Amino acid sequence: EVQLVESGGGLVQPGGSLRLSCAASGFIFRMYAMAWVRQPPGKGLEWVSGIDNGDRATYVDDVKGRFTISRDNRKNTLYLQLDSLKPEDTAVYYCAKYRSGYIPPGTMTYEDRGQGTQVTVSS
Repeated sequence: EVQLVESGGGLVQPGGSLRLSCAASGFIFRMYAMAWVRQPPGKGLEWVSGIDNGDRATYVDDVKGRFTISRDNRKNTLYLQLDSLKPEDTAVYYCAKYRSGYIPPGTMTYEDRGQGTQVTVSS
């Protein structure tokens, strides 16, 4: 059974940083592309970033230069470093697993998603 458990969220002031983690189990982590998606309050899910099984990363334009996705295949863990946070980054952040080692053109077509971790950016 695939399990994805996010952690690291919290309350941070604008301009601050957080590092989110996603502990993965139930599948061969290094073989699959992974992603972070988020859901702002009152809005739908948004794709944020993805990383394939060759460590190639992609980002939505809004977070380029501020967020960094990475993975540690020895620890079966996905990370998202969030820097220069803005109030509009407030959301529940989820990690997600794709069906293969590549990020598909339809970036929201992942097959599994965790329970999420809340990130609140406010002064």
